Amino acid sequence: MENYKHSVSLDASKCTGCTTCLKHCPTEAIRIRDGRAVINSDRCIDCGECIRVCPHKAKKAVLDSITDLGKFKYKVALPAPSLYAQFENLEEIDYVLQGLLDIGFDKVYEVSRAAELVSAYTRNYLKTEGIQKPAISSACPAVVRLIELRFPSLKDNVVQMLPPMEIAAYLARKEVEQEHPELKPEDVGICFISPCPAKMSYVKNGLSNYKSKVDVVVSISDIYFLLINAMNRGKTPTVNTGSGRIGISWASSGGEATAIFNDNYLAADGIEDVNRILDEIENGNIPHLEFVELNACTGGCVGGVLTMQNAFIAKAKLRGLRRYLPISENTLSDAETKYIPEHFFFEGFSNYRPISRLSDSMAESMRMMADIQKLRANLPGYDCGACGAPTCRAFAEDVVKGTAVPQDCILKYKDGFKEYLKTIGKE
Repeated sequence: MENYKHSVSLDASKCTGCTTCLKHCPTEAIRIRDGRAVINSDRCIDCGECIRVCPHKAKKAVLDSITDLGKFKYKVALPAPSLYAQFENLEEIDYVLQGLLDIGFDKVYEVSRAAELVSAYTRNYLKTEGIQKPAISSACPAVVRLIELRFPSLKDNVVQMLPPMEIAAYLARKEVEQEHPELKPEDVGICFISPCPAKMSYVKNGLSNYKSKVDVVVSISDIYFLLINAMNRGKTPTVNTGSGRIGISWASSGGEATAIFNDNYLAADGIEDVNRILDEIENGNIPHLEFVELNACTGGCVGGVLTMQNAFIAKAKLRGLRRYLPISENTLSDAETKYIPEHFFFEGFSNYRPISRLSDSMAESMRMMADIQKLRANLPGYDCGACGAPTCRAFAEDVVKGTAVPQDCILKYKDGFKEYLKTIGKE
């Protein structure tokens, strides 16, 4: 498997082996071994679901710190639109943008501005002959990695355009070069303010052969407390938002899909529903669709595990913020609508090893599959997690692979254990 750098980690000292994370992981990347959770890095997609559900806070996101920007002379903030939905009684986005300048950033470039451009070019993309339909959004890195690992047959359906965060980083750097020609490229630090750990993983690993232009990723939860102290609602901001309703709407589920101006779309959120939708697409069990928007987090990015506000409350706040905004502040000229710039694309996907593959040898894989099915037929089928695997099917695979033994299934061997206890009692 590739050397993938992850942004979700486990604090073993806090883990009790309760199996909560085990039952919620969408790729069955977690096992319980010796009373503690173990994360299989080859299967993990950094969706953060284990962080969300862990009652003991044993899972955590590994991101950068705001202090990591200290090595740069000029600092650029890229706020995700979900940041705006975190604050109480916020009437204008401008107060957030001004707050970012006040806490030490030299420039703010809204990711929602780039999102409006991506939406405009996506409309062109969908009109291109030969693209695989339904086209699946590439905006959520957790979903993209899920497709790479679990649904590799759908890789050609993924829209091969970079996510708004990356376009924002590119455009922000171009603006800084024009405004400050005295600065060297290494003097400029681009900081994305993220609602989820998957964005950090994307920056660490890039997308296919594309290397991210973002230098630092910090969480919304960290920036939130700095902004609360810096935002002065009584002072008129000196900076104005460059986004419209389309860009801000990307923060919640359905915002990207509705911006294609085509009713033939589907939008789903929450990693369990995303899994089900991808299954349906792969099996050909959905009606013809032009576009599919999928978000790993419930509610979209406003439901990210690194946000502060409840996802449903955040969506309500976004509606209020969008009310007096124009449809879009970033439209394309007639010339721009004729083609999509090269810097909006990434080059396909790397060759990943699907997590369902048991062996590089077809004959060996077939033998192992037969052994798994045979063992699975003799298991209770309760999917209780007591063995340390999320399902009986996963446990059977672990046994065949040699990472578990049949005796780990407590329910299967409980009768024998009872007989053993009776024998002990007689003695």
